[in-house]
Amino acid sequence: MTTLNEMIEILKTENPTLQVGDDEQGYTKLTDAEYDAQIADWAKAKLAKEGKLAEAEALTQSKIEAVEKLTALGIDPKALGR
Repeated sequence: MTTLNEMIEILKTENPTLQVGDDEQGYTKLTDAEYDAQIADWAKAKLAKEGKLAEAEALTQSKIEAVEKLTALGIDPKALGR
């Protein structure tokens, strides 16, 4: 699993600069402090999302293992109402 610092470095590589604004009003480059804060926020959000994905994958795997164990014991999982 990726650490926060590793994710920050990945995002900085992918986004060497950041700007705010729009086509009508124009764009302004973020200050170094604003840039660092935004990248850190993105990194935390991405890691949280990855954690939820890993948790869901683990749950799915444990369900698969439970079905396999029941089947090995000669029990039909469908007969249990699932």
